[in-house]
Amino acid sequence: MSVRATVLYDAPGPKAIRRNRIYTVLTVLALAAVAWWVLSTLADNGQLTAAKWTPFIQGNTWTTYIIPGLLGTLKAAALSILFAIVFGVIFGLGRLAESKLVRWLCGVIIEFFRAIPVLMLMIFLYQFFAVFKIVPPKGLAFWAVVIALTLYNGAVIAEILRAGIKSLPKGQTEAAQALGLSHWQTMWQILLPQSVAAMLPALISQMVIALKDSALGYQIGYVEVVRSGTQVASANQNYIPALIVVGIIMIAINFLLTRLASRVERQLRAGRARRNPFALVPEQADQGLDTKDNVNVDWHDPDYVRIDNPDR
Repeated sequence: MSVRATVLYDAPGPKAIRRNRIYTVLTVLALAAVAWWVLSTLADNGQLTAAKWTPFIQGNTWTTYIIPGLLGTLKAAALSILFAIVFGVIFGLGRLAESKLVRWLCGVIIEFFRAIPVLMLMIFLYQFFAVFKIVPPKGLAFWAVVIALTLYNGAVIAEILRAGIKSLPKGQTEAAQALGLSHWQTMWQILLPQSVAAMLPALISQMVIALKDSALGYQIGYVEVVRSGTQVASANQNYIPALIVVGIIMIAINFLLTRLASRVERQLRAGRARRNPFALVPEQADQGLDTKDNVNVDWHDPDYVRIDNPDR
């Protein structure tokens, strides 16, 4: 049996392995006891009866409530994250502008929207749009949710972008200046492409946050999956099963997004995510410890052609 060692911790010895196994068994038993208590409590209160779950095997429940709510959640999250990326790029680069006034103004806007709770933004925008009749009445809740998520997540993405650019080696900027590139040319052509590639996992994680925060639209009447679940519960008096189903749906979506973030991260480590973040990464056989071959396996790609002495 091989033991994987990394620079972050020492490989456990025989005693540590035994202790870890004991702790694992105790943890599993504790979780099993908690699960048994929860299930028995639900059963005693009649929440596990077939009548409570029957609505979710009926097509009408899904077509009338769950699917429209799920589409509302996905639509609001997708549109808000698209706008948030644009917002984040503009204000993130603004915080790195040469003008002190532009840097200060962008910094104030970013910090303001990062500090305001998303729910407060939604309620304020809903009332603002209604009073000044900026959007049609049917779109009040939708646009309040989208703009609120855009402002908050855009501010966070702006900080992610700024941090990503600042983390790049200073030699990148110095080389661009030596070539005669202006400040904005250096940002757009040199620094921004590199930072975006490095920030893809963080950006996808922000998509998960936008997806979950869209449920706050419930407070202003926006039809999303949580509101749809409560409507099903009100109609059938099965709140616990309805919330469990909605929770499973949200967990499944977030799990898929998390897997996507993990795939992108592996692609970045393999050096090929800039071309195709969905391509398979060649796997190096386990050698018992983390080596350069495990981290960067581009050379193991069947299409890789090694050039020892390239023509000049």
